[in-house]
Amino acid sequence: MAKIRDEVAYKAAMERIEELLPLVDDNTPLTDKNLIELDLLSGLVEEYEDEHYPIKAPSLVEVIKLRMYEMGINQAKLSELLGVSPSRVSDYLTGRSEPTLKVARDMSRKLNIDANIVLGV
Repeated sequence: MAKIRDEVAYKAAMERIEELLPLVDDNTPLTDKNLIELDLLSGLVEEYEDEHYPIKAPSLVEVIKLRMYEMGINQAKLSELLGVSPSRVSDYLTGRSEPTLKVARDMSRKLNIDANIVLGV
């Protein structure tokens, strides 16, 4: 099957996808030529993006900071929530130390962070 080989072809495919999107919806028959073309182009674009624009997993520090923002808490509140000292939270947020297994479990549960991220898997 064909493959998108460069940025010019990628941009052309993206432009065509933008043209096709208004022409299809959930009720479009599977035999519609626009839907078929959109499906094929989307697959090619996805393959190109996976290779050239990979999305890396977020770091634990990034996720903790995001959760703190979402929950509207500061480092002091986070230390209370996790039952550790504020200086220990600071160490986690700067990457100077990693949480113990107990603290990692609490982070996962109380901050709703995927255990794989907390454990660095």
